[in-house]
Amino acid sequence: FKGDPSHRAERMRRMVMLLQDTFTAIEQARMPVIGAVQGGAIGGAVDLLSACDMRYCTQDAFFTIKETQLGMTADVGTLQRLPKLFPIGIVKELAYTGRNFGAAEAQQLGFVNQVFDDQESLLDAVMKIAQQIAMNSPLAVSGTKTMINYAAEHTVAESLTYMATWQAGMFQMEDVFKAMEAQKTKTLPEYPPLHPAIKKMNS
Repeated sequence: FKGDPSHRAERMRRMVMLLQDTFTAIEQARMPVIGAVQGGAIGGAVDLLSACDMRYCTQDAFFTIKETQLGMTADVGTLQRLPKLFPIGIVKELAYTGRNFGAAEAQQLGFVNQVFDDQESLLDAVMKIAQQIAMNSPLAVSGTKTMINYAAEHTVAESLTYMATWQAGMFQMEDVFKAMEAQKTKTLPEYPPLHPAIKKMNS
């Protein structure tokens, strides 16, 4: 069966889905993932960035959906995630042409949150953002990410119902009390960490 087209195609499909999973893992990670870009983000790098929660870059950064120019269709997430991030007509133009788009255009489109002068100021700002996130309850941050991702794929009514169900099981008064006490005493709260992630079983 080695040379049989249907078997080769089935193997190729599984291989592509495995590659897709590596980028989806970023999107599904319990805690926020921040992308910081200096220089070129080309092809697969755009796939990776589109799965991140937030993106920041330097002024010299540029992005390109390069696959079309290489004779292939981008296949690990760019074409599925970018239309949810900025207008579909722009996504089509960028994907069909493979042209570069720079930092200013990326920010205007909402692909990057902020543009910085250089790598040092970029990394300094990104680390401060990460520190601000880390000061909050891990359970609250994880729940917030879950809800935002869910809302992006569902109606408002469905998302509200899911939120109510989530709160019924996940609402953590201990973390609320710790946050309130920390604000009252002007100290940093100490929250319990989340349990280690459970690895998926092979299917």
